[in-house]
Amino acid sequence: MFYKTAHRLVAPIIKAWWRPKVTGLENVPETGPVIIAANHRANVDSFLVPVVFNRKVRYIIKADFWHKTGLTARIKQRFFEAVGSIPVERGTLKSAHGSLEKARQVLQEGGLFAIYPEGTRSKTGKLGRGRTGIAWLEEKTGAPIIPVGLVGTEKLFVPGKTLPRPRRAKLEVRIGTPIDFSDIDRSLPENRRRRAITDRVMEEIQKLSGQERETPQPKTKH
Repeated sequence: MFYKTAHRLVAPIIKAWWRPKVTGLENVPETGPVIIAANHRANVDSFLVPVVFNRKVRYIIKADFWHKTGLTARIKQRFFEAVGSIPVERGTLKSAHGSLEKARQVLQEGGLFAIYPEGTRSKTGKLGRGRTGIAWLEEKTGAPIIPVGLVGTEKLFVPGKTLPRPRRAKLEVRIGTPIDFSDIDRSLPENRRRRAITDRVMEEIQKLSGQERETPQPKTKH
């Protein structure tokens, strides 16, 4: 009830102010489990996606977000709690696995779960290498993965501040069609199979976002 009420009140205001151009919304099923895989350019991404989607969007949120103090932080914390966000400690494997288990539960209940496969916000503007948690979710739930390219969100606010830029940024939310994995050999070893699925997801996100891909750094020997 809170989510529906907040969405009815907030979404029209955000849309009128930010004026995001949304394409492909018809690709999102009205019911049933769905995984939304998006690039991550700015903190505001987690507000923009729920605004433009007609269905309730569940997210993983960094647990250290709940450690912040102040009135603004508390309001945001209560908002994310009310919409069912899932906290995860940064860099903690056990907690990350637990968050994916909760995400699986959301999908098994027929919900829509959104994830940033990069795992963190891009600091360079380039699209990072995806983490294989999204492949784990796809295999465990069978839910379709729909790629989303967010364009312009990094230009909404002055870097390091909550002040909007003087000139309104042009925002786009480009929603793709469910990704086809039929050509991926499911008999491959787990690590290769999940890497192939994840790389396919990142390829589809890149087509929508238009970002340059980050080059993986070679591992150094000690």
